[in-house]
Amino acid sequence: MASGSTADNILLQLKTEGPKTAKELAQVLGISAMGVRQHLSRLQADGFVDYDDERTGVGRPRRYFRLTGDGHGCYPDGHRDLSVSLLQLSREAFGEDGLQSLLTERQQKLQRQYRERTRDCQDLVSLVARLAELRSSEGYMAQWQRDGEDFLLTQHHCPVCSAAKACGGLCRSELETFKNLFGSDAEVSREEHILDGGRCCAYRIRKR
Repeated sequence: MASGSTADNILLQLKTEGPKTAKELAQVLGISAMGVRQHLSRLQADGFVDYDDERTGVGRPRRYFRLTGDGHGCYPDGHRDLSVSLLQLSREAFGEDGLQSLLTERQQKLQRQYRERTRDCQDLVSLVARLAELRSSEGYMAQWQRDGEDFLLTQHHCPVCSAAKACGGLCRSELETFKNLFGSDAEVSREEHILDGGRCCAYRIRKR
């Protein structure tokens, strides 16, 4: 991985905000566009960044830089090899039903933890904010924001991505955990999914 705080900040911007032009990155980081392009060139040579050209009208297309798979891999995927291996062994030893039972137990344990840690939340706003804090503490780089009458919970990173690829039940369990946490107060739906090619996992939380 390229060294230096500027390169790290470029990767972080692309991770959390999605594709950006060199000019946009320069404005956010407070350095020259030429300086950003030098860092991007090195990051591309290292395999962490690539780009897509987008034509929006007459003239030269705009070049948007984005993270590659290796770029996303700069952020931790918690105990990746061990998690995948344990899932595979569980499936072989207990079958799909046994694996599902393990996932259900994990989900129930997580739900109990979340309920305990959100017990003092008095309204939907505080509950959404607390959930974002909890998810960030677990490595999901979560943020929340209002979107009209709704809320959006965005997870910019998945620390168990490799395990989730090996077992789709983890992603289903995540959605169910959120639904159960909000209960009858809100409807929760997934709008963007990293495993489906999205840059993040985004959940819409709509008050019932």
